[in-house]
Amino acid sequence: MAQELLTTFSDELGEVALVPSEAGTYEVRLDGELLFSRTVDGGFPEPKLLKQRVRDHIAPDRSLGHIDR
Repeated sequence: MAQELLTTFSDELGEVALVPSEAGTYEVRLDGELLFSRTVDGGFPEPKLLKQRVRDHIAPDRSLGHIDR
């Protein structure tokens, strides 16, 4: 997932960091804002959903091509 985000947003993202936490925790944050939480959203995100949420935060006018269809 980290590689997918870095590839898609190579100009916008400087890094993707993995932070160890409690068992069962999976969160995606951008600039401190929670974009996805396993406990809130349920399960793990599909790459499409996560890319859309990151895009909506950093470049809302940007098209993701086939992902937006």
